[in-house]
Amino acid sequence: MKFKFDSFVVGLIIAIIIAYIYPDLALVEGTFSLDHITTIGVSLIFFFYGLKLSFGEIKTGLSNWKLHVLVHTSTFILFPLLVLIFYPFIKTEVQHDFWMSFFFLAALPSTVSSSVVMVSIARGNMPAAIFNSSISGIMGVLITPMWMGLFLTINNDFDFGHVYLSLFLEIILPVVLGICLQPILGKWAHKYSVYLSKMDKLTILLIVYTSFADSFLEHIFDAVNVWYFVAVFTGVIVLFFVVYLIIWYWSRRIFRFSVADEITAIFCGSKKSLTHGSVFAKIIFGHTATGFGLVFFPLMIFHAFQILVASVIAQRYAARNNID
Repeated sequence: MKFKFDSFVVGLIIAIIIAYIYPDLALVEGTFSLDHITTIGVSLIFFFYGLKLSFGEIKTGLSNWKLHVLVHTSTFILFPLLVLIFYPFIKTEVQHDFWMSFFFLAALPSTVSSSVVMVSIARGNMPAAIFNSSISGIMGVLITPMWMGLFLTINNDFDFGHVYLSLFLEIILPVVLGICLQPILGKWAHKYSVYLSKMDKLTILLIVYTSFADSFLEHIFDAVNVWYFVAVFTGVIVLFFVVYLIIWYWSRRIFRFSVADEITAIFCGSKKSLTHGSVFAKIIFGHTATGFGLVFFPLMIFHAFQILVASVIAQRYAARNNID
């Protein structure tokens, strides 16, 4: 079994290294500031997403309601509750920031492209995967800020009106515009989807650079030691496998799904979107006291880890299906 390391993960590491060596690029203001460039890039990401959205495949996947309930319950309820149980044990500001970064990760929607790719490799239920991953991102625009608002409003750091307006302008409006222009530009978007995907990743890398550059300039990471990073890695691994095993158990023992539906439930329900996370973090934490880089760190580790593990699992499912 061959495994190819994801080049985007390498790009994330390089973006952090550049942010550490040359953080001053994030201070540039004006029309060509990174903040303006990333805002435009984010809007384009979701505009092209609207152009490529397939309503036919979404409609095909609508009927399997038990699978949809499991996926979205895992994404928006199971994940946050698993992190929420540790909230009473917070004693210090560092512990609070650590917990908040994991809660933010847990409140995010599922990823779109990689979930569908993994389901395809493992030979799962593709229409259901496309339906759930597409709907998850839209649901996240409403649900993620609600989860975060429960705790950020305590410190008067959260403005629902500002957050929802920003999310509407940067995500919902471009998606709607893309859907409206789909009859005209839809074929073009699919034809050049590889290049559009590269632009998506470049935008995320710029957001990662900016967030970590700001954190390095403000010396946010000086407040933590090596054990903080060990705890992040450990927490990410434990969280992923706990969710994975619960979804696997529910799929096989409670709902008794077919193998194809089990595959879709596992890959769509256990993953988190770095694309949405980068946008949400920029909007939700952009004006708070919480270190942007610290918030981002568990999400980046989770993204890399979920690609690594999901690739191995997908190939194992595919090999088993070939035998069967």
